[in-house]
This record gives sequence, structure tokens and C-alpha cells, in this order.
Amino acid sequence: MTTATAVESSWIRKTPGVQGGDPCIRNTRITVHGIVEWKRLGRTDDQIIQSIIGLTPADLEETWRYYEQHRKEIDEIIRLEAEESP
Repeated sequence: MTTATAVESSWIRKTPGVQGGDPCIRNTRITVHGIVEWKRLGRTDDQIIQSIIGLTPADLEETWRYYEQHRKEIDEIIRLEAEESP
């Protein structure tokens, strides 16, 4: 079985050159902060899964786990992106 650390390091990845190195789900360009923003806008987990082809319930579980453990990092990414938007 995998440990929480192994899951975190393999399921959610920061890859230089992919989405600015921000944490992404598996080997995708789906960012943790993007999913968190959708949730803040009132989307349910089911709506998020239906909106993103290939996203699974397990992906969302790991996304929420990552966010719980790295809340400051993700909130800062969201804040910086909001400042950059016109």
C-alpha cells in the first residue's frame, strides 16, 4: 500500500514548464488551484467531474487532501492569479 507521502508526491505533481510549475493532478495540466476555485464558485464534486474529461472521484479526493495540507500555497497561487487578471 502507498503512504500519504507517496500518494502526494505521485498523484499531485509540480512539473517545471507545466502550468508554471503549479501542482497538477496526475500527469495532466489540471491544476489543484483551478479545482479549488471551481469549488469556491459553488460547483459540486459531481459537476467538476462531469466538466473535466478523465477526472475521477479519486483525483478529487487527492486534490482536497493536497489542499488541506498545502492551503497557504494554493491560496497564494489563487491570489496571485486574481491580481494578474484584468
